[in-house]
Amino acid sequence: MIWLTWRQIRAQAAVVGTAAVVLALALLVTGLAVRDLFDETGGGFIRALTSQGGKTTLLNFGSAAVLLLPAVLGAFWGAPLVARELEAGTHRLAWNQTVTRTRWLATRMGLTGLAALAVAALLGLALAWWCKPIDAAILGGQSGNGLVGTPRVSPGAFETRGIVPIGYAAFAFALGVAAGAVVRRAVPAMAITVALVVGVQIAVPTLIRPHLAPASATQRITQENFAGMSAVIMNGRPVGPMRDLAIDPDLPGAWVVSQETVDASGHAIDELPSWLAGCVAPPLPPGVGAKLAPELKQRDTTACFDRLAAAGYRQRVSYQPASRFWSLQAIETAGLLVLAGLLTWFTFWWVRRLA
Repeated sequence: MIWLTWRQIRAQAAVVGTAAVVLALALLVTGLAVRDLFDETGGGFIRALTSQGGKTTLLNFGSAAVLLLPAVLGAFWGAPLVARELEAGTHRLAWNQTVTRTRWLATRMGLTGLAALAVAALLGLALAWWCKPIDAAILGGQSGNGLVGTPRVSPGAFETRGIVPIGYAAFAFALGVAAGAVVRRAVPAMAITVALVVGVQIAVPTLIRPHLAPASATQRITQENFAGMSAVIMNGRPVGPMRDLAIDPDLPGAWVVSQETVDASGHAIDELPSWLAGCVAPPLPPGVGAKLAPELKQRDTTACFDRLAAAGYRQRVSYQPASRFWSLQAIETAGLLVLAGLLTWFTFWWVRRLA
């Protein structure tokens, strides 16, 4: 059974396995160079790395590959595993021999599933190792654009590093096998698997991960950390309420889940004072200032933000701190493995009852 299973999956395994090894080797070679760059540039590391297009391209490509890997494994390794046999009718030959259905399925899922987990572990841990200097720089207060400046606990980076790719690969593979067993057609099962895996990858960071015991901090709103708000200006004056004020909080490496403005009593507010428009007036083109209200002319807004602070307004930020990366990884991976286990149990139960 092992030899037969290997012969049936060797083409897919060769393609995916070779691509994974090549990518891992590229990450290894360039990762050493990234560490040298970190030692040489210190506080300017993110800026220096961003200027090297080859390394940032590899980071983007590697992250995309790890993000897409679960869907690929589920669709091309998991979905056809049982569906192809049921579709062609060759399962009857195997089941009429001395091999039981349980052993037949366990061998096929065990060998292929372990290979899928190995690929996911290789790429997820390799990418986490490659990005370690970036994580250290972000924790040190450096910032940048794209994945180079994205904290590892944030969506987009979190799913591609560490052990979480293993959980997503296990879930996707088990889902593909279950879909194939139920649908009995390889192509529809592949489509269903891709759709559900992508749906889970979107739903988890949107609906679940932000609510796993986030931390909270209240910070002062200043001219330096002000990031914008909703305000309508007509004829030089604010029209309607000031809303949705946002700041760039001093939380290096954290994922800011949400933020809201609170008053002196700590209650969240929907509207801000209209005079706040004078704090956030954008720089004015030459010759335009005279046409606008005096309170909206370009000025040093420090006093205006001091007035906001004196009135008791603060910004309350809900976030996942950088220190929770591995604990969140463990929680999410465990949940995905539980789902994979339930899907595997269902597949065995279903196959034992097939006619």
